[in-house]
Amino acid sequence: MSMASIRRHYGVPAKRGTRVIANGRPGTITSADGARLRIRLAGDTRSTVHHPTWRIEWRSEQRYTRPIVTVELDGISR
Repeated sequence: MSMASIRRHYGVPAKRGTRVIANGRPGTITSADGARLRIRLAGDTRSTVHHPTWRIEWRSEQRYTRPIVTVELDGISR
């Protein structure tokens, strides 16, 4: 089963790189393993297998965003 299949079947926002909390520990989804997710938990070197709906807290989609900074330069026309 692929990530798209997991999203459709379980109704979760599963994508590689998404931050989640699994069993009370923060982690990052690394891949899909059949109908399960492989998640690398904070402090671990390897990912472990987790069911997409069992003890998983999904974070909001604010990952990897940076604020846009606008700088005004005197004497330069745009």
